[in-house]
Amino acid sequence: MASHRALLSAMLLTYLFVSFTEAREFLVGSKTNAWKIPSSEAESLNKWAEASRFQIGDSLVWNYDPSKDSVLQVSEKDFESCSTSSPIAVYKDGSTKVKLDRSGAFYFISGAEGHCEKGQKLVTVVLSVRRQFSYLSPAPSPVEFEGPAVAPTSGGVSLKGGLMVVFGFLVGLVFF
Repeated sequence: MASHRALLSAMLLTYLFVSFTEAREFLVGSKTNAWKIPSSEAESLNKWAEASRFQIGDSLVWNYDPSKDSVLQVSEKDFESCSTSSPIAVYKDGSTKVKLDRSGAFYFISGAEGHCEKGQKLVTVVLSVRRQFSYLSPAPSPVEFEGPAVAPTSGGVSLKGGLMVVFGFLVGLVFF
């Protein structure tokens, strides 16, 4: 019986570790055929991207009609001006998957004439790698701030604390 508990505990711990480190695929706009001219600012893909958290290793997936559209990865300057003349990459297959391989901003515009100017574009920001299990953090950079000092608060829940609870539960299962 104890060996079953130990096996179950090991499997659960492995699952938790993998679920925190696994790269994910994001369907652009969270729905099929979202790569289109938005009908309003609320339908802008940038609103969707702002609400998402992208990590290094994640991928963006577009589904669109390749006979009518394409996806261009561009520089920030070309994104702002909707220039299609010198893209970083061109995707025309209708089922495009782009791996987010670094932290920072990624810029995408429609390759169909006039679509970018009408709002069919996307910027995503990939978060830098976190040291999840680091016990020491570097001191924050000094910031010039004119105003009263604000006392620190402690209301957040840490990942380490949650993992320690799960670990304690698993140890309890094994030994009791």
